[in-house]
Amino acid sequence: MSSRLIKYMSVLCLAFVAAACSTTSRLGEGEVLYTGVKKLRVNAPDSIEIPDGVSDNIKSTINVKPNNSLYSPYIRHPFPLGLWLYNHWPEDSKGIKGWIYRKFVEQPVLISDVRPDLRVKMMEDMLAKNGFFGATSTYELLYDKRNPKKARVNYTVNLPVPKRISDIILLDDTTELSILINRIVRRDSYLKVGEIFCNDSLADVRNKLADRLRNRGYYFFRPEYLMFKADSTVAKNGIALKLVYSDNVSEKALRKYVVGNVITYVLRYEGGGYADTIFTEKGMIVQMKPSKLREGLIPSCITMRKGQVMKVRSLSTTQSYLSRLGVFNTISLRVTPLDSVRTDSLDINILCRFDTPLETQFEVNLTSKSNSYLGPGMSFGVTNRNIFGGAERLSLKLNGSYEWQIGKIDNGERRSKFSSYEVGLDMELAFPRLLAPKFMRAIRREQSWTRFTLGGDVMNRPHFFRMVQFNLGINYDWMSSRFSKNQVTLFELKYNKLLNTTPEFDATMQENYAIAQSFQDQFIPKLSYTYTYDRGFRHNRRHITLQASVVDGGNLFSGIWGLAGADGQKTLFGTPFSQFIKGTLQLVYSHKIYGDHKIVGRVYTGAAHAYGNSSEVPYTEQFYIGGANSLRAFAVRSIGPGSYHSDEGLGDGYYDQTGTFRFEMNLEYRFPIAGMLKGALFVDAGNIWLLKDDPARPGGKLTGSGFFKDMALGTGLGLRFDMGMIVVRGDLGIGLHLPYDTGRSGYYNLKFKDSFAFNLAIGYPF
Repeated sequence: MSSRLIKYMSVLCLAFVAAACSTTSRLGEGEVLYTGVKKLRVNAPDSIEIPDGVSDNIKSTINVKPNNSLYSPYIRHPFPLGLWLYNHWPEDSKGIKGWIYRKFVEQPVLISDVRPDLRVKMMEDMLAKNGFFGATSTYELLYDKRNPKKARVNYTVNLPVPKRISDIILLDDTTELSILINRIVRRDSYLKVGEIFCNDSLADVRNKLADRLRNRGYYFFRPEYLMFKADSTVAKNGIALKLVYSDNVSEKALRKYVVGNVITYVLRYEGGGYADTIFTEKGMIVQMKPSKLREGLIPSCITMRKGQVMKVRSLSTTQSYLSRLGVFNTISLRVTPLDSVRTDSLDINILCRFDTPLETQFEVNLTSKSNSYLGPGMSFGVTNRNIFGGAERLSLKLNGSYEWQIGKIDNGERRSKFSSYEVGLDMELAFPRLLAPKFMRAIRREQSWTRFTLGGDVMNRPHFFRMVQFNLGINYDWMSSRFSKNQVTLFELKYNKLLNTTPEFDATMQENYAIAQSFQDQFIPKLSYTYTYDRGFRHNRRHITLQASVVDGGNLFSGIWGLAGADGQKTLFGTPFSQFIKGTLQLVYSHKIYGDHKIVGRVYTGAAHAYGNSSEVPYTEQFYIGGANSLRAFAVRSIGPGSYHSDEGLGDGYYDQTGTFRFEMNLEYRFPIAGMLKGALFVDAGNIWLLKDDPARPGGKLTGSGFFKDMALGTGLGLRFDMGMIVVRGDLGIGLHLPYDTGRSGYYNLKFKDSFAFNLAIGYPF
């Protein structure tokens, strides 16, 4: 079997050599292989600026990729393996040969498939719909001189002066509906006299009109019930538009409706049960019992009541609020006319079915580096979605990571015993509302959460220290708009304590005051605010996520202690508390090139500064870099600060690989491979620095002259198995530059065997 496989792979390799002249042998009489677009010419008067949308539509009309294309119809790679298989291997191949054929074969893309004649007509039709009446487009086939069964296509588009809107004539009757429509059209920015005529703009206006009307009682109104009549004889290069009702508009579309009866059915996850009916000001609720549901929960999510003007927005908002509770797996709303004397009323039936009460989560990641560092980690969580019957969520999460260095050090001693671990347990109790005074409840109450957190963590660094950390906190989350999320931490208190240390660690602390201060036993009281802006543009072809946060540590406590007359270092329960300020900013931008091909970039920066009651930022609040979601070519905490590098004998320690300033840039090209399997090419750059000089870590301070020189650089490639809800990711990072002196000259200053790092993780890195 192995010899046959070698044979077939050898044949495939030889195929690359012969591919250029052997990809048309199976084509029939008159069939011509399409090899892409050579050139697209767009000729327009000098005074005309072609709208971006028109240019994009022209390009998309001819964007038919040939075989072995590289991201566009203009460029092809020189190895048409799929075509070679199609032309030289039989379709009924068996065994390995058959498997290779089925996986890699490509049907030839023919000129007759592309239909250039049809595409030029499509362009002319599209241009007319965008105001360029009388535009012409032509094509030319350029046959390959060596093989006339291959041809590329040239397209030429000639644009005239576009037609512009010269007048807008509105509805001429005086009904309430017509007056409302006319008022909306006058205010609409898509439709102005002097703008280039565009069918898409007219469609946008009709959609906006229908949306506005359906939120003012006209529930059955549809965009197709309005139309614009165009008259191009009124003015040269001008079009007069007249707004009229279409002939097929129904009587009920012209009627204004109010809300009738609102009935909510709450079904058990298991089905069955007995019905319990209650009546509220938001309608009747029929709950199948036994089931756990706080009486006021459903009414708090319903945004309409009987007798109000019917609004589609209220329906979608109600469904959104019910969905955010996280306790239902099915939510549906049905609107029906009320069969009674009042024909202007609409009944609303809401159906909710409980989800399973418990939810589990499991995540795993693995980092492996060629210089013998190995580090797996995992987390397991359990969540009760409805612990008290009011959609309160109780979550428990166990986190663990284990890292060790295998192999030998310079004196030949085995390093497998140099292992570190970190284990933590976190608990969170979340309420789907703001538990706050009345003056704060106006902050989008139905989209808000109050969270109480409690957790502990044990960190072990071999031959250096073991540290324990406890934390508790209270925070608010709320949406201030469709795209903006806010999080305020009203109170968070952490407690760090070194359980034990080694003589080697103690000696280092005595020599390095800054590190010693960051490791002292201390309370860390914090207040923080985080703002997140997440929005897609142009049908989500472009997407931006901006996250900014600021953390104030200990300032409130220090102020209270100061008012009480405390002098010197202030303590809480006999232990000093830290005082610092910290800020971070992250920007993620993605641009979809075409299909599932996209470019994603990230910029991250952060700074922290200690003052007042502290001389150093706590170790747990400092920045580090590297790992599966950062510089993927380098292990976590193995870089920085700046050009500093720990002594060879301390290479297993992590305690000094932190800083008070971080800057990082990442760029990733993501592309599909086959089905759920995706690929990525990436480059990462960044480092951490110190804002204050530390003599024990020379080269660690941030300076303008050394900023770019201190940037570590890595590249690599990755595979992602994207199953929708879960993404399993494996990234192979390749180090290109280390910011410290490695003993090698040139920018590429790593040994080749030490430049690789493999990261296995769940989810995308950013």
